[in-house]
Amino acid sequence: MAVHGRPIEERIDWVFDLARRHAADYCSPETWLARERYRAQHPTAIAVMKCMDGRINLPVATGTPPGIVQPFRNLGGMFDLGWPHLGEVLASHVHRMVGEGRRVLMLITYHFSKGDPQRGCAGFGYNTAAAVAHTCAIKRQVEFTFGGGHGTVYPVVCGFETDDDALVVHGADGERLDLAQLPLPERSTLAPRLAALLPDMPAQVREDLLPLLHGNLDHIAEVRGTVRHLDIEHREWMICLGRGFDFLHTPNLALIIGPYSPNLDDPIRKAAGIILGNMHAGRIPDDGFLLLSSAPYDEIGMDRARAELKSRFLSRFAAEVIRSEFPDLADRMYVRSAVLDWRSRALQAIGDE
Repeated sequence: MAVHGRPIEERIDWVFDLARRHAADYCSPETWLARERYRAQHPTAIAVMKCMDGRINLPVATGTPPGIVQPFRNLGGMFDLGWPHLGEVLASHVHRMVGEGRRVLMLITYHFSKGDPQRGCAGFGYNTAAAVAHTCAIKRQVEFTFGGGHGTVYPVVCGFETDDDALVVHGADGERLDLAQLPLPERSTLAPRLAALLPDMPAQVREDLLPLLHGNLDHIAEVRGTVRHLDIEHREWMICLGRGFDFLHTPNLALIIGPYSPNLDDPIRKAAGIILGNMHAGRIPDDGFLLLSSAPYDEIGMDRARAELKSRFLSRFAAEVIRSEFPDLADRMYVRSAVLDWRSRALQAIGDE
């Protein structure tokens, strides 16, 4: 039986087992060495701002070792650097990378489907033009915050076409490099194409972006050689609030809400409505859904204690919103709080206060 149809207790056990397997792979000697070797060869730090949609798995789509791409995920891929917490998290990440002598490549993404607009981003009402406009606005905010000269932080608007898992790189003058349209025999032209598309990109950043593009070309060819079920029905049965959900890349499994917006009640309300709609339509069992909060920590002691408090607050806040707005759904709510060891990516469940 697919995980969506299992009893809620089994689904919750499956989620935590998935997290354990992800952490074990991340910490394995082979994966650790691959990550270290990659960073030595390609020092540019890569961050990606993206939608919570599980189909948008940049490490898989680019053949990049786990842990290289730093994700920032939110419902609909909607961000505003004016949000206090988001601004602090991004600034802290950039400061840490700069302290290590590294530049930062920031991929600001939207997603769409070439085969059916209804397989695009529901957060923008399947309006790709609106999604592109939003990502362009984020790019301008990044430039305002970290400098328009692009010497240290280089923002790039990047589309993700989910039928082929293909990247679409936007240039400064409106030109685009659609990797789905580039034949494999022409892959040797990627470097000059990228240089023409983004002429002010530092040479090292360009050299470190090219492996992602080459990896994406290989992935597109692999995808086209397999049979994919594209019309996957929306069957989300989890609401995830916070950070540390990199292990969740199964399509239509979870609605992930980053802890960035000062108006968290709005996306929580929208996510709860989607869960309730899935139950009413019979797409998921009506025996319950999971509300899972997570907060990462770098060090034991005070840092972990703060993460526990943050995670508990997030789950408590979300549960109160759902009880107030959806009392019938609240009776079927299973609440779990967790913290994430950022070094090992181990998700650790925490009990009630």
